[in-house]
Amino acid sequence: MNFNAPLLRPFRILLFPFSLLYGAAIWIRNRLYDKGILRSTGFNLPIICIGNLSVGGTGKSPMVEWLVKYLHKDMKVAVLSRGYKRRTKGYALAGENTTALDIGDEPMQFHNKFPDVSIAVGEERIVAIPQLLHDRPETKVVILDDAFQHRAIRAGLNIILTNYDNLFTRDWALPTGDLRDERGSYKRAHVIVVTKCPQLLPEEEKLAIKNEIKPLPHQQLFFTTIRYGLPYHIITKQELALHTGTEVLLVSGIANPLPLKKYLQDATKAYYEILYSDHHIFSIDDWNDIVKRFKSIQTQNKIILTTEKDAVRLIKFGQTLQDYPIYVIPIEIQFLFNEGHQFTDIISKFITEFSITN
Repeated sequence: MNFNAPLLRPFRILLFPFSLLYGAAIWIRNRLYDKGILRSTGFNLPIICIGNLSVGGTGKSPMVEWLVKYLHKDMKVAVLSRGYKRRTKGYALAGENTTALDIGDEPMQFHNKFPDVSIAVGEERIVAIPQLLHDRPETKVVILDDAFQHRAIRAGLNIILTNYDNLFTRDWALPTGDLRDERGSYKRAHVIVVTKCPQLLPEEEKLAIKNEIKPLPHQQLFFTTIRYGLPYHIITKQELALHTGTEVLLVSGIANPLPLKKYLQDATKAYYEILYSDHHIFSIDDWNDIVKRFKSIQTQNKIILTTEKDAVRLIKFGQTLQDYPIYVIPIEIQFLFNEGHQFTDIISKFITEFSITN
């Protein structure tokens, strides 16, 4: 269910008492960790945690991929995720025959893009890390995907993301808002990244957001935008350039499709949409509905477009997809204000200093 739908917003306001209870529970849990009553465990290798304070849609997966691209050429990198909505339980390491049902859609996306990188899942990360290191003892750095609230592990570098359109400073606790952590938890981060910004974000707005977030002296603040690549066919991988004469049927089951919808509005003649809940597992009935809707579009110049995350859940329909122009649109992040090198300097310095002191 999409709680951000306009019709459901009044309903979310009615749930405000539950937000107070949820916020109180999170506050108590954080204080127990802060006072050492609940303990965090560290590991003898650099661990980078990518997370956020809200539920979904801040761009964690593109950030993980960005880090993997930067690091894996020089060292053995492993990514550990929870594996949300998979059909398995416990620890699992991606292999040659792994599917999205085994490890989840986002880890499967990482595995497809980086087959030489260790991709693992496990609900209890503190248990999964020793298993991962046993299976891949050559690992030099672990990237924890969506683990900022998993305080049982003490990461050496915490990077939190916040959406430009829904900054954590303006949000409220679940279920009235989207926060799954208290606002003050941002103080535990070493780096804060404002994601999905306009490509031409004015300098004065950058300053206004910085003044609103109020990063602490030890924290670095960065701004990123989304850059879309050439769509490629889900089976053949043949690329296709979008243009203003194309009509698109967007099939998407992601937390925040708004940036992609804005992109299609400018890049195509028209787009139609079939939207599903985040991490939706497609059924054959879903596929038949998609085909029926696609055939109803009255033009020859038309395609089906989906995200990389959705593609790993659609690929199970196999050669049926070969008969349709169903394309996958890749995305990557781009640092604004020419600050990408400052971000990489922080990553490199952390890993180097950890190796020296340990």
